[in-house]
Amino acid sequence: MNYRDNNQGEKLSILGFGCMRFPKKGNSMDMPETEREILHAIEKGVNYFDTAYIYPGSEEALGTILEKNHCRDQVNIATKLPHYLVKTGADFEKYFREELKRLKTDHIDYYLMHMLPDVNVWNHLIEIGVLDFIHEKKEKGQIRHIGFSYHGNTDTFIELLNAYPWEFCQIQYNYLDEHSQAGRRGLQAAAEKHIPVIIMEPLRGGRLVTALPKAARDAFGETAIKRSPAEWAFRWLWNQPEVTVVLSGMNSMEMLEENIRIASKVQAGQQTEQDAHMYQKVIAGINEKTKVPCTGCAYCMPCPFGVDIPGSFRCYNVSYTDNYSNGFREYLMCTLMRNKRSNASLCRECGACEKHCPQSIQIRRELKNVRKRFENPIFKIAGIFIKRIYK
Repeated sequence: MNYRDNNQGEKLSILGFGCMRFPKKGNSMDMPETEREILHAIEKGVNYFDTAYIYPGSEEALGTILEKNHCRDQVNIATKLPHYLVKTGADFEKYFREELKRLKTDHIDYYLMHMLPDVNVWNHLIEIGVLDFIHEKKEKGQIRHIGFSYHGNTDTFIELLNAYPWEFCQIQYNYLDEHSQAGRRGLQAAAEKHIPVIIMEPLRGGRLVTALPKAARDAFGETAIKRSPAEWAFRWLWNQPEVTVVLSGMNSMEMLEENIRIASKVQAGQQTEQDAHMYQKVIAGINEKTKVPCTGCAYCMPCPFGVDIPGSFRCYNVSYTDNYSNGFREYLMCTLMRNKRSNASLCRECGACEKHCPQSIQIRRELKNVRKRFENPIFKIAGIFIKRIYK
């Protein structure tokens, strides 16, 4: 297993175990198989395990397995504060204690603000006492490193990076999201501040393996070195030294063994010009289904009415290149789960954005399409619910 430094004198395995979806037997978690895979990962050198309060049964399963096999001290546990459930300062302690109990531990190695959407939400958490909570837990050694996970655009991510002396962060990043979400610019901004970056969705939930169009599969097949789409996706990430850990939701021994093999051989800087050309062909093959040719450059921003234009287009495209439910889910996260909403229907058709778009996209027209595709009754009901959470 290869390791990278967390910039604080600790080594983290470049492959992290994503604990969102453990193996199932029927409709229930398969605990014997989950235990077998977790112990095998630890034996092979994986030392970063990522879970969250809202992952059903995950914290409890991980804690039970680590306690039973006396291997808690061999790994780093990362879990997340569900800040969207927090109403008062007392809730910080409430959820943290529950997580410690589930995980059967007295400390969390890497503790994240889960899906922190923007600086406004962070400032609200500060107002109700999150800094006192963090300081107390770090003083007691109950939290070793504090960070946040993020879905959204690059500029907002960088604002969050600068809002607090974070010790790590977690972003969605893969060869298809190079210039969307936090993107390469966000990754490099974190690296410049010496903040370790944990990568989630390296395969976009497996869709960069199981849902590739024929043109993309053919581009992979034309290479001299034959590798699986999953290996090519991981190698693209690990080629970048700014990437610290890549999370993989491994729920089979075959998948675990394959990822460990790759993570034990790959090094930063191994990508060739031929490889780079191949990735571009793969991306072009995937983007054949893309509806809006937005590159995420954000020259159209800021919108005077608050629309997240690149984010809206990204989710709209995902709903076609991946599937509708994924695009809709991301649209909810990126436009409603924040104090100031940024959905497409806020557009007042002023046209200022179109003057700056290097792709000459008819942004006003396309935002209407985004609104028609996503802002249905379910979206409106979700908006009411989310508004209550962020009051």
